[in-house]
Amino acid sequence: MKFHDQARIYIKSGAGGAGCQSFRREAFVEFGGPDGGDGGRGGHVYAEAVHGLNTLVDYRYAQHHKAKTGQHGMGRDRTGKAGEDLVLKVPVGTQIFDEDQEFMIADLVEEGQRVMIARGGEGGLGNAHFKSSTNRAPRRTTPGGPAEEMTIWLRLKLIADAGLVGLPNAGKSTFLSAATRARPKIADYPFTTLSPNLGVVYRHGGEFVIADIPGLIEGASEGVGLGTRFLGHVERTRILLHLVDGSSEDIEADFKTIRNELEQYDGGLIEKPTIIGLNKCDLLDDEEIAEKKALLESLSGQEVFVLSAAGQLHLDPVLDVMSYTVLDAKKAELEAKEQEEAEKEAQQRLDEGADSTWSPI
Repeated sequence: MKFHDQARIYIKSGAGGAGCQSFRREAFVEFGGPDGGDGGRGGHVYAEAVHGLNTLVDYRYAQHHKAKTGQHGMGRDRTGKAGEDLVLKVPVGTQIFDEDQEFMIADLVEEGQRVMIARGGEGGLGNAHFKSSTNRAPRRTTPGGPAEEMTIWLRLKLIADAGLVGLPNAGKSTFLSAATRARPKIADYPFTTLSPNLGVVYRHGGEFVIADIPGLIEGASEGVGLGTRFLGHVERTRILLHLVDGSSEDIEADFKTIRNELEQYDGGLIEKPTIIGLNKCDLLDDEEIAEKKALLESLSGQEVFVLSAAGQLHLDPVLDVMSYTVLDAKKAELEAKEQEEAEKEAQQRLDEGADSTWSPI
């Protein structure tokens, strides 16, 4: 199945049903009076993040989605049935934008999260709604409320704990294949990976998800080579693994190119904890490894791990650091969330206390 990370679709909610004009006419009933019921509301359009989806391919070929219209009111004071709601099921991590892609309508980052995109029209009022002591036989009704319609963009940003970044042919897909059960396409030419891939690493009784994106090139942060779409898939990750091709003739330029693109991209990527790996060490002798490792450490100001994804050499230290870093990031997020909730509860108690002690002067 081909990976689709964005789709443009048209949605329309249901219009409300019209109110009914009706009068009660029965034998032996001298004064029947109006009995027209109200119309039912139109169906709403929702988007819901569900488990088990990782692509927007379903919306590649089905681009028009409409909720049901509300049923008209009927005599004998019968209200019309509400129109059936429409639920668009999307992968976790889907963002919803307006047609111009300038305003974000929703960001669905948790499973089960649901948001209303288009509201159904309200049901119209039947003539029974307008009867009064001065108007015993009203002939007035109202039509149902109009439907809402719009064109929206669905844009998927994968939810992963760690992201792999690097130039084309740096060995990212090979690393993903060696560290997880994922089986991405691997070949000895650049741009083998054309769409993001996910893999799960099981480590020390826990697990974390790695996202491999297609190789970046200079100008990726400005959209060159669809770079902004690719970088968006590692925007939500907690850490990055920057792989540098050890067999390259100019690893300094390679390293600086990726770091510059991460810095230019407006998504906070440069601020994420980053692990640096000198890949393809099996193609180098000890002297070359020591020289290139020292160069990368002087450029980055941090420890550089030497590894070979193809030969599965020295992967354990890298995966251990990734596992511990992801765990620390999760703990920090949980503590921040608990602190935020505690502050909200404290503020709510203060507000409730202020309301209970308030008295007019």
